[in-house]
Amino acid sequence: MKNSSSCVSLAVCVVLTIILFFSIQSHQHIFPPVISIPNPRLMKGYIALQAWKLAMTSDPNKFTANWNGPHVCNYTGVYCAPAPDDPHILTVAGVDLNHANISGFLPEELGLLKDLSLFHLNSNRFRGTIPASFIHLHLLYELDISNNRFSGQFPCVVLYLPSLKYLDIRFNEFHGDIPEQVFELELDALFLNDNKFESSLPENLGNSPVSVFVAANNDVSGCIPPSLAKMAGTLEEIILSNLGLTGCLRQDIGILKGLKVLDVSFNKLCGPLPESIGEMRNLEQLNVAHNKLIGQVAESICSLPNLKNFTYSFNYLSGESPVCLGLLAKDDSRNCIPNRSLQRSSEECKSHYLHQINCGAITCSRN
Repeated sequence: MKNSSSCVSLAVCVVLTIILFFSIQSHQHIFPPVISIPNPRLMKGYIALQAWKLAMTSDPNKFTANWNGPHVCNYTGVYCAPAPDDPHILTVAGVDLNHANISGFLPEELGLLKDLSLFHLNSNRFRGTIPASFIHLHLLYELDISNNRFSGQFPCVVLYLPSLKYLDIRFNEFHGDIPEQVFELELDALFLNDNKFESSLPENLGNSPVSVFVAANNDVSGCIPPSLAKMAGTLEEIILSNLGLTGCLRQDIGILKGLKVLDVSFNKLCGPLPESIGEMRNLEQLNVAHNKLIGQVAESICSLPNLKNFTYSFNYLSGESPVCLGLLAKDDSRNCIPNRSLQRSSEECKSHYLHQINCGAITCSRN
């Protein structure tokens, strides 16, 4: 299966990481401490952060202006806390440089921050990818490198972070396959949107225990994997808009009763809108606009008690329950609904209906 090889040779990645890390250890003399540093962990923090500062090419807001001297716990954006295995030892526990607009790259020395649990770099201009040495960050809980200029294949090193619960790599330039291994991780939130990922969503998508999954605005195609229904116990929000998805929405989608947000807009989904969506009593936002859906919009969907916004414009739906007309926030324009304004022409609707016979027999057969 193509997705299984997307992180090319994961074993090689691990071997290279070990070699690189020992290379880091052997070059610590590059950063000799001028003043005594309280403990070895803060020494490694000093080495890592100084190497990172050297790897920064621009810091227009001077976030790292005070990244000087041995007192790393006073550096802007650096947070220290007692070490998990020894409360009497202070260590670097978090880095938060969100919205700093810094450019540069992430050096391998960052792997020395073994007690790091939080690493936030949202909205900067970092390039390259996540260093292989991150494999040593066994306590890393949140990793957010969104809205940067990272590139290359999916960063395979994140597959080896046992404590990771929150992964956000959106708004970068990662490409290639989305590896199936990422859906075996014990994540709570996964954001892959607005990159350049290709191929299809892995068949094991439903193995993921995430409550939030966003993969919008990539070059992913194919059908929504049937395993999606397996996420019934955890999933609260899923956004799969603008992926080029084909096939139908499966009837068993109604099993996702904890879902609050469902957005599959701007795809090529065909067939009817499943009536089982009317069983999603927690649903607040439903967007199926800009697809090729046909048939009726069931009364049960428009009667959902928590539904705040329902957008089903730019499809080929031929009817809607009168209950739908009472929704305050809905958009049914550019469909084929009789006696409604802003609908498609009868010629356009008839032409598409004939095409949908083939769509239902072929494209949707996988579902």
